[in-house]
Amino acid sequence: MPLLSGQDPQALAQAAQVLADGGLLAFPTETVYGLGARADDDAAAAQIFAAKGRPADHPLIVHVTDASAAQAFAATWPPAAQVLAQHFWPGPMTLIVPRRSGVGTASAGGQATIGLRCPDHPIALDLLTRARALGVLGVAGPSANRFGRVSPTTAAHVVDEFGPDLAVLDGGACREGIESTIVDCTRAHPALLRPGTTPRAAIETVLRQALGVPLVERDEASPKASGTLASHYAPDALVSLLSAAQLAQRLSTLGADSSQGERHAPASSSAVVGVYSRTALPAHPGVLHRTMPANPAQLAHELFAVLRQLDAHGVRQIWVETPPEGPEWDGVRDRLLRAATR
Repeated sequence: MPLLSGQDPQALAQAAQVLADGGLLAFPTETVYGLGARADDDAAAAQIFAAKGRPADHPLIVHVTDASAAQAFAATWPPAAQVLAQHFWPGPMTLIVPRRSGVGTASAGGQATIGLRCPDHPIALDLLTRARALGVLGVAGPSANRFGRVSPTTAAHVVDEFGPDLAVLDGGACREGIESTIVDCTRAHPALLRPGTTPRAAIETVLRQALGVPLVERDEASPKASGTLASHYAPDALVSLLSAAQLAQRLSTLGADSSQGERHAPASSSAVVGVYSRTALPAHPGVLHRTMPANPAQLAHELFAVLRQLDAHGVRQIWVETPPEGPEWDGVRDRLLRAATR
């Protein structure tokens, strides 16, 4: 199926109908592209797990038009969820709440809780509104990539993952670039399960309390929330997080048998190492360098695209300069740490 333009009302109507008919559709959000199916139909949602190669007990995030639509999936709507939805929806924040029995079972990975969010993207909201008019209560939409791989931030990335047969609603490049913040609202002290681009301090200010520490309620093999496995967001190349000094040391050993366990290519060969750093580094044979933004929002916006770009060049390793300390870097640090875990 050709790409559907998110600017075309007829294409949007076609996309909404795909969802209403129980089909799969990739769609843009402000964070990353989602692989969507109606969340109120377990058979439709099961297609997402099959397409991604995702274990069926790993919960999906359900996208809704607003808080009233979210409550169709919620057994209760905790006060913390109400406050956070009022302040941060539409936006890149997912709220974990108790799940209404008999609704969204497959989307929730069979768990008693469910993750809900209202995206801050005009095309996504138009799509959700049209789908709701066709009887779709909400759209499950994990990142539109194979399980554990780098998330897509353009329609072209989705096509690279799944080929031309998947319906893809094209909304351009995603604004945020990393997945939503996830807050567990099922207990007295809400907990941050996954950082995103919403500052922790802003969440705590709105809640008027400190965020709690996530409870280890289940084995990590069956996580409570999407995207919280230790190893995730990984390109084909092996990712290493290094300080500026470690980067310089490794670059100095290129061309000889080093601690990396392989002899790197000379200048005439294609690059075998990708380097993504804020620190300026001299050109080096066998190295493809990309400059990392000094601004955390800019880094979040381009992170996954750069990892995909380096993979496309065929590098075998990606050396990334560790982000600075500070809560504003938590989201990108989280994604890089998971990408570097094998």
